[in-house]
Amino acid sequence: MTAAATPFSFVLETPAATPEEARRHFLAKLSVETDPADVHLDLERGKKGFVVVDVRSKEAYAERHVPGALNLPSRTISEETTAHLNRDDVIVTYCWGPGCNGSTKAAVRFAALGFRVKEMIGGIEYWVKEGHATEGTSPRGAPVYTHCGDT
Repeated sequence: MTAAATPFSFVLETPAATPEEARRHFLAKLSVETDPADVHLDLERGKKGFVVVDVRSKEAYAERHVPGALNLPSRTISEETTAHLNRDDVIVTYCWGPGCNGSTKAAVRFAALGFRVKEMIGGIEYWVKEGHATEGTSPRGAPVYTHCGDT
């Protein structure tokens, strides 16, 4: 019997969720995530109600960041360092990319301080891959060197 003819399915080994369970799951996921395309479009349209926060080091931020993003390295997030932020705004955190969880850690810190928060999946890596402009000292087209160390 060839692999194609075997009755076993890795995909179907665990039963799929019901449509309603799937809807709730993906809705919950979207309530805490956004992506570079949506952030870019809203920034381009001048939409209000959210603040983009780069949670990488000050050095990484200086090299390249989302235009208009604030820099607040994740380990520095506290009541004092966030006092200037409007609690009515949703905080959108980002880090290097999918291989870095600095933005996730920062989102936890913001949430613990009472902020509503979303994580921009893909980080600056996917922001650049999608061709969106950046600010900073790094020239346009320069590769994104990720270092998910002390963010």
